[in-house]
Amino acid sequence: MAEHLSLPEARRIALAAQGLDRPRPRRAGAGHIRRLIRQLGLLQIDYVNVLAPAHYLVPFSRLGPYPRSLLDDLVYRRREFTEQWAHEASIVPVETWPLLAHRRATHRVRPWGFEKFLEQHPAYVEWVWNQVRTRGPLAADELPEPEGIPRRIPGDAWVGTVPRAVLEALFGRGDLAIADRRPNFARVYHLAERVIPPEHYHRRAVAREEAERRLLRRAARAHGIGTAADLADYYRMPVRDARPRLAELAEAGELRSAKVEGWREPAWLDPKARLPPRIDAAALLAPFDPLIWRRDRAARLFHFDYRIEIFVPQPKRKWGYYVLPFLLGDRLVARADLRADRAAGRLMVVATYLEPDVRRPGAVIAALTAELRTLAGWLGLDSVAVERRGGFEGALAAE
Repeated sequence: MAEHLSLPEARRIALAAQGLDRPRPRRAGAGHIRRLIRQLGLLQIDYVNVLAPAHYLVPFSRLGPYPRSLLDDLVYRRREFTEQWAHEASIVPVETWPLLAHRRATHRVRPWGFEKFLEQHPAYVEWVWNQVRTRGPLAADELPEPEGIPRRIPGDAWVGTVPRAVLEALFGRGDLAIADRRPNFARVYHLAERVIPPEHYHRRAVAREEAERRLLRRAARAHGIGTAADLADYYRMPVRDARPRLAELAEAGELRSAKVEGWREPAWLDPKARLPPRIDAAALLAPFDPLIWRRDRAARLFHFDYRIEIFVPQPKRKWGYYVLPFLLGDRLVARADLRADRAAGRLMVVATYLEPDVRRPGAVIAALTAELRTLAGWLGLDSVAVERRGGFEGALAAE
């Protein structure tokens, strides 16, 4: 029989599952980061550096100021986590590597259509792999010009060059892994068997259906409660593949069916999910935060319409380029378009908007002011400057 939950109960379950139900530690260390990533299952990587890359911002929202070098150390030195295609490009625990084997086997290389190049130039692909094997960890710009092949990929701004596209294809298929990042954020590729710890790299392949069950179980733990589409999207699984696996998990007692007030779709509840009596969070959320990256779920949980407008032409943007929702208690109460002016040492609040149903704007302004100052300090910026755009910038600037 399905469990019935009110919308506020569902919100509190979801926030607790995302680690937003507890006070920030006085001083966050590697152990806090380690536990958080395993709780979330993954961090989506995004290097838009308007403030800080998004995968650093997600722990900040939950842990407060922490040394970003600790996250790098866990991934690239201690090898407790690794980069892999999971939601999108993500940081995942190394024990997730065997569960993503079916994803690597069917990886679609980028840019779209580059498979044809790989088929037409197998000797060059093998040469790139051998360069990594013999020379050790390499970034794309350390490979020489390909002979008889144009280096640039016309019309592609993300991958850019043929050497990088080949390295990315080999990474996506699991032949290579990411050994490090350069100061300019460029990936450094190495043989996967020399990056992934042996106990995970050589682990017997997990059958696809079992891998899907385990991934969905992790998605359910990170959601607390969610629809089939919510849980499937966490690891980019087709919903048609997820539904039978979810039914199997329910049959085994690892999920419970639920109905949430106002949701048209039935939900799945993690049996171990916590329902706190209240949430006292105050946090700015990165555009790629897992709590809000699925627009439909953000609308259902918070009545909050959120769209990342990075790729929207400036005249068509409604809110701004890099807009962070502000969580206060268990509600998303405001949004702020932010930018780090590193040359001037200022956190620029380009625009601020209060949600229409907020009843205590003064409390929102006080909490948001404190969070902006904390964020500025973590980013190494000396001050916060509020520009005159949005709904309540005057009061925020005064504060």
